[in-house]
Amino acid sequence: MNISYEIVKKDLDSSFRVLHVNQPIAELSWEYHYHPEIELVCVKSGNGTRHVGYHKSNYLNGDLVLIGSNVPHSGFGLNSTNPHEEYVVQFNANIIPSASEIIEFKDIQQMMELSKYGILFGKKTRKDIVPHLIRLYESSGYPRYLKLLEILLILSQSKDFKLLNKEIMPHTIISKNKNRLQTIFTYVENNYQNEIEIQHISELVNLTLPAFCNFFKKATQITFTEFVNRYRIEKACFLLIQEKSVAECSYLCGFNNVTYFNRVFKKFIHKTPSDFIQQNKFN
Repeated sequence: MNISYEIVKKDLDSSFRVLHVNQPIAELSWEYHYHPEIELVCVKSGNGTRHVGYHKSNYLNGDLVLIGSNVPHSGFGLNSTNPHEEYVVQFNANIIPSASEIIEFKDIQQMMELSKYGILFGKKTRKDIVPHLIRLYESSGYPRYLKLLEILLILSQSKDFKLLNKEIMPHTIISKNKNRLQTIFTYVENNYQNEIEIQHISELVNLTLPAFCNFFKKATQITFTEFVNRYRIEKACFLLIQEKSVAECSYLCGFNNVTYFNRVFKKFIHKTPSDFIQQNKFN
């Protein structure tokens, strides 16, 4: 898994960028990255993983998240399956007038401050905002800017949201430890289905075992064991969606005990694998 600083190029004759992603997921990169621009991601439909700051979880049937400036995150096509369609808006905070100058922008400014924690909006808000994003993508010039303000105003007045993180992840944690974290993430990505020894990982990144455990907990706010289990459960979710049996998912994702797999699955997903399968069929 690569970790990168993304340079966001504004659209021609515009102060911000709007993307419409509607390609096979194999053609795109979903690496972990950060950038100074605030980002609004709306997945119209489909399943995937949201990784914003310290937070990592799965979504089903679409998503809508506002991500603050320099908050590390992965592309929302991570672990997704085709078809995958999303709209992405990236803009600098300074294109929005400050509330001290124009009081009408107070709600938007407050929302942008909260975006440093990652804001997850509910399904109703996502459904309401999709037509506005389509018109934003299709518009140009001054009407385009006004449409962005309208979208931000609608979101800022919504009560249908929750914060993804309890604390802000400084992008310096990622940038200063980029190579070490990239080595760890890539190893887990390539070996999650096998037994993973923490001692081996610590040697890979030239740390003693205690130093590695302290480093990883400080950088990610979770233990390495919890990180591996979360990664495996994410993979299991998408195997279950593909109609693999619970036992198959357990062994394919590195668990050698189905009972333990069920317990870990419920801890992170808050439902049993069987309940998850039923919910996914219903959706």
